[in-house]
Amino acid sequence: MLTRRSMMLASIAAGVLMNNRTASAKAAQPATPVNFDVPAGACDCHTHIHPDPEKFPFFSGRVYTPELASPEEMTALHKALKMERVVIVTPSIYGTDNSATLFGMAARGPTARGVAVIDDKTSESDLDLMGKAGIRGVRLNLATGGVNDPNVARPRFTTAVERMKARGWHVQIYTNPAMISAVKDLVMASPVPVVFDHFGGAQAALGVEQPGFADLVDLVKSGKAYVKISGAYRSSKLGAEYTDCIPFAKALIAANPDRIVWGTDWPHPDSVTPAGKKVTDVTPLFQIDDGKLLNQLPVWAPDAAVRKKILVDNPAQLYGF
Repeated sequence: MLTRRSMMLASIAAGVLMNNRTASAKAAQPATPVNFDVPAGACDCHTHIHPDPEKFPFFSGRVYTPELASPEEMTALHKALKMERVVIVTPSIYGTDNSATLFGMAARGPTARGVAVIDDKTSESDLDLMGKAGIRGVRLNLATGGVNDPNVARPRFTTAVERMKARGWHVQIYTNPAMISAVKDLVMASPVPVVFDHFGGAQAALGVEQPGFADLVDLVKSGKAYVKISGAYRSSKLGAEYTDCIPFAKALIAANPDRIVWGTDWPHPDSVTPAGKKVTDVTPLFQIDDGKLLNQLPVWAPDAAVRKKILVDNPAQLYGF
């Protein structure tokens, strides 16, 4: 007998749900034109969708509440950036309910893939349905929840790997360099690909010598891990050019250009509720110029062939385009 969750997943996969969003949105759109030739098949490997909460309610245990961001706005973003493909990732605001992500993927069609968040209540039949809809991995969001204890992270990672290995999906982790060091041995032994979000959580102000970053570089060099050079504004303190991220991007690309993917992190949620505000208060999205963000890629990777790997070939392999 199908569970309520399975029935919802099936309906989304079939494209039954429609977007009845009524609230106005404030998700950023690029202000700066792209200044280099984006190769055909390019992929934005890290985005989120926040549809109408009347249809897709937020998780009661969330730590922030973002403004909305629709599939239509994402389509406009990628038209401006000349991105043909997208990966939509379930953010922490939905807990383990992946309906909003599946809705966004269905709206985008065959050029979309997704990364889900699951728990021990997520059945194998749920995973089957999500796989048919284009989900290709699961995410462990340790950073937003403030998980910094290896004794918590290690078993969560091991459990995720065990569930993914039969499917050939990957495990994506949002964390920090110290935690990467703490799970390095598990990543090296993983039978499935491991993907680290947002420069592995490195903070540019601390430099490439910060504890844990060398371990991230080693994992990339070994081929055991991918890194998303995404969300540079989360690492940088230097504004729209993110010049302090250059050494990090170059070090990771030099380590192994076959294990690097790129993403916007659109619609750029501020994943911390400001002091004095309630978790249920809407926190504005960051207004990031994604055109200017994408234009940093030729600075990080001057070779067009390397950029094609990062934007096209590596995502095609990792997400099964």
